[in-house]
Amino acid sequence: MNTKHAPVLIIGSGPAGYTAAIYAARAMLKPMLVAGLQQGGQLMITTDVENYPGFADPIQGPWLMSQMLAQAEHVGTDIINDIITEVDLNVRPFRATGDSGTVYTADALIIATGAQAK
Repeated sequence: MNTKHAPVLIIGSGPAGYTAAIYAARAMLKPMLVAGLQQGGQLMITTDVENYPGFADPIQGPWLMSQMLAQAEHVGTDIINDIITEVDLNVRPFRATGDSGTVYTADALIIATGAQAK
């Protein structure tokens, strides 16, 4: 069994996950982000994003997510391509098991798995 530990583990790679990763990395917390099934979240299938601060004109969702990924990596986030299938919140450090069989442990856990389109 392969085990990886991080001070901060983030599950989910949408805007909230990447934002958490960027701020955690800038705070020198050495975050690990497990991307999940659809890296980039729902914005990967969104064409015009018109409500993102700093952009007067619409921007493309996939472009925005590629920029957030690049920034998260640039500041030191460890990006893992795996799908978390189980989380144990009753133990410390927290335990999350990936589809790959890898067990991820963390002192702090951020679950940013997003929403479902209606």
